[in-house]
Amino acid sequence: MNFLVALLCLGATGQPLPVNNAQVLFWEANTSNQYLDRGHVLGFVGANYGDRNGHIHFQIVMQGAGTIEAVYNNEFGALPQIKKGMAVEACGDYITSNAPTGSYQASPDGAIIHWIHRSNGNHLSGYLRLDNQIFGQ
Repeated sequence: MNFLVALLCLGATGQPLPVNNAQVLFWEANTSNQYLDRGHVLGFVGANYGDRNGHIHFQIVMQGAGTIEAVYNNEFGALPQIKKGMAVEACGDYITSNAPTGSYQASPDGAIIHWIHRSNGNHLSGYLRLDNQIFGQ
């Protein structure tokens, strides 16, 4: 018997956060570098940026015609090979990243979504769904 796993993406106030692609696109275009909020995006993989320091980086092309860079920490479980066209749902911390900050480069997409896995206590938990498989829980 198969069961569908329902995941809940929580916003900054702890309330359920629906998919907010339009809000994320607004933040990307209108907020200053390092703006932080909660994102819940839906789309497909546009590009694989590879592994940097134990984090998988890839582009999500959101429904609504914008892009965001996803950053997934390998410590929370292995991912399959990221391939262009994979369906993606990501819940985590949104950060505007349109300029370098400290040791971090600007995102090629101008923004990132990270902590797309369970929390270690410093952030709200998030998750990543690739082609309907859940990761980071």
